Amino acid sequence: MREVKIHLNIEPLAEGGFVATSPDVPGLVAQGRTLSETIDIAQDVARKIAEVCIEFGDPLPPALRD
Repeated sequence: MREVKIHLNIEPLAEGGFVATSPDVPGLVAQGRTLSETIDIAQDVARKIAEVCIEFGDPLPPALRD
């Protein structure tokens, strides 16, 4: 699988940590204790979303298409 850039919206949580969503990948929500951890988790979630779309024959989000 190739690498692509996606836009992440990252917000701090009142209880600590961060949450990330992406307008480029609907359904992507990632939460982590640190900014770096949140980004790593978001990358994994985006990869899993792509894998599931491919597995079930669903269209990939535009940002993840070739």
